[in-house]
Amino acid sequence: MASSGVSVAPECTQAFNDLKLGKSTKWIIYKISDDWKEIVVEETSTDPDYSKFREKLLSAKSKNKRGEEGIGGRYAVFDFEYEAEGGEGKRSKITFISWVPDDSPQYPRMMYSSSKDAIKRALNGLAADIQANDADDIEYDSVLSRVSKGR
Repeated sequence: MASSGVSVAPECTQAFNDLKLGKSTKWIIYKISDDWKEIVVEETSTDPDYSKFREKLLSAKSKNKRGEEGIGGRYAVFDFEYEAEGGEGKRSKITFISWVPDDSPQYPRMMYSSSKDAIKRALNGLAADIQANDADDIEYDSVLSRVSKGR
């Protein structure tokens, strides 16, 4: 359980293991439930199109304590494939993205930031970790640059 009191649902680990063990899943988006008590799977996909994945993050919504909807944070895992430099062939890195937009409301921002370690601890085998706070942070080339350097 995170310091925020948010727990990780077992389905989160199961979806991650399916991705990690080479099943057809290419990405997973997690969210904190509307009652702010548990991290759950919002969506999984077999589509390797990064632009569709990015669009899902950019359009994420969360409710604040009063039930008002606004820009929302998410956690995500993307099985990022790229060509290694120097013609060394294809590489694949399971990349964790913590998406907490700077312009989202204060309460969701605080909850996503303080619950991040709980989900990361539940997902064994992450190769890269990206903290994203604006749209530029999740541009394909920006992520590729960080993933290919092993960060």
